[in-house]
Formats: sequence, structure tokens, C-alpha cells
Amino acid sequence: MLQIDVITLFPDFFESPLRQSIIGKALNKDKAKVDVHDLRQFGLGKHQITDDRPYGGGPGMVMLVEPIDLALQSLNYQRGKSGELIALTSAKGKLFSQDTAGEWSKLKRLCLICGHYEGVDERVAEHLIDTEIRIGDYVLTGGEPASLVILDSLIRLQPEVLGNQDSLQDESHAVPGQLSYPQYSRPEVYRDWTIPEVLKGGHHQEIAKWRQQKTKQVSQKDNLNSSK
Repeated sequence: MLQIDVITLFPDFFESPLRQSIIGKALNKDKAKVDVHDLRQFGLGKHQITDDRPYGGGPGMVMLVEPIDLALQSLNYQRGKSGELIALTSAKGKLFSQDTAGEWSKLKRLCLICGHYEGVDERVAEHLIDTEIRIGDYVLTGGEPASLVILDSLIRLQPEVLGNQDSLQDESHAVPGQLSYPQYSRPEVYRDWTIPEVLKGGHHQEIAKWRQQKTKQVSQKDNLNSSK
């Protein structure tokens, strides 16, 4: 079972999402385990300080290295430990992908540290973690939304979480750069919008051929848009 620990300044951010839909059911059935830890518990002094002004001047506040180090020690995480990974959400991190999700889903333990404010003391990246990760080429107010995306992606890959594991094979990004074919359901006609004729005939070989063609078209269109 994959154990995921999240270190954050805003633990309430995760309360409702982790109770919903497939992810909530998976956690209730112990298909994975998520523990959210309040970084302020490891803050410095009576005010539990977790951030300070940046050396050299500049706007904003920087998350301190010591509270993060203390949190990792408390959870018994060590950089480079086999079967485990410590990741910091960061706008300059490696781009999270389906391949990454597949690799990380096989871990025993994963610690996600949610960055915030102007950034995190660089000594965290230099000495305490295994990798920095981002979910896209844009900036968020904090690492909490990114961590939720990663959590969702990893938990749904755990054995027996999805009702039909075969759906993982044909979905978008199961093969890098490949997107899934279009899907349709009932009614057959809605507001004079109809479904493709090939899907109504029950000829499995023809349907498979159509889906393969559509997968290729959708993927090529996405690659073309991405290159613009």
C-alpha cells in the first residue's frame, strides 16, 4: 500500500477533496493512505514561525529550511532512501507526467512538501529532498493544488481502485503523447446530434479501427496545438 505524507501550511485544504469520489473510496478501503501534516507544528519559537524575509532583499517571504527539516525527521524520511521519495512542489521542478505517476505509484512511501509564498529556502532542494515537481507551466498560490493533482493521479493507479483496470490501458497518456478516442453514450440522438454510425453496428473490428484512427487524429491535433 502506498503511504503518502503531505507537509503543508494549510492542512484544511485537503479535507474535503480526500473524502470525495474514487479517491475517498480508495482511502476508506485502505488501497492507499494519506496523512496531512501541519508544518506550523514544527515552526520556530512560541509563534511557530515557518517563513522569513529573503536574504539579499526582495518582495515576499521565504519558507524556512529548519521547520521542513524537523518535519521530515519526525516522519523518518531520508533523502535517497530506497522505495521512498521526497518531492517539493515548485514552479521550477520537473514536469509531472503519466510516466512519473506510473513510477511513483509503485513507491512504498512518498512525501509531498507544498511550497508557498515567494519560495522555499534553496537548502531544502540542495540537501533534504529527492526532486522538485511541477504540474504545469504556470504559477499557483501554493503547492497544495499541485499536490492534490499528484495524489489523485497516484491513488487511481493503485490495484483495485478503478472498477475496470483495463480502462487504464486505453486512456489518454497511457502511451506518452497519445490521447484517447471520443466517447459517446445514450441517447443515440439528442437535439439532432447523432453518434457515429460505426459505433451502432456492433462490429468490434470496425469499432477498434475507428477508435485507433480517432486516437491518432486527436493526438496529432494536440501535438500541433502544443507546438504553436
